[in-house]
Parts: sequence; C-alpha cells; structure tokens
Amino acid sequence: MRVYELMTIHRPELVEEDAKAAVAEIASFLGEKGADVKTTDLWGKRRFAYEIDHMNEGFYSVLTFSAEADVVDELDRMLSLSDQVIRHKVVRPGA
Repeated sequence: MRVYELMTIHRPELVEEDAKAAVAEIASFLGEKGADVKTTDLWGKRRFAYEIDHMNEGFYSVLTFSAEADVVDELDRMLSLSDQVIRHKVVRPGA
C-alpha cells in the first residue's frame, strides 16, 4: 500500500456541517475499500485564486491515507461523478 493525499473542494452552497459530512463519507468509502485514513484536515471555506464554474469560493479538505492503486482509481471516479465536489486531486507526497 502507498501513501496518498487527497484534496477536495466542495460547493460553497453547502452548510459547513454538510461539507464535513461529505468528507466523512469519503473517509468511510476509503475504509470500506481497505484503505487506512491517517489524517483528515478541514480547511473550511476559502476564496479561489480564480473563478471556477462561476464560483469564487468553496470548502477545502485534505485527507492522507494508505491504499492500493485500484482503490484510488475508484475514489477518483466517485469524486468525478459527485455533484458536491468542484475539484479534487490525488497525489503521492514525496514522489
């Protein structure tokens, strides 16, 4: 298993509690797939450097986890299809 970091930006229309629940849902998805979620860091609502899809802000979060590559592929697909997620990025720190 390799270590990954996931950054997500959720829609600004969400209430902060809904954004936290969405991040918890991502963490539970990873847990169900056998990944080990190490940290969850909620940054709150932040302004964008530039406009994305006519939006100027969103809820940022960063998750650090260990997983197999196929789990990361499933996670990427799930987040791409989600209406709540504006952007997401999965990286391997230090690679």
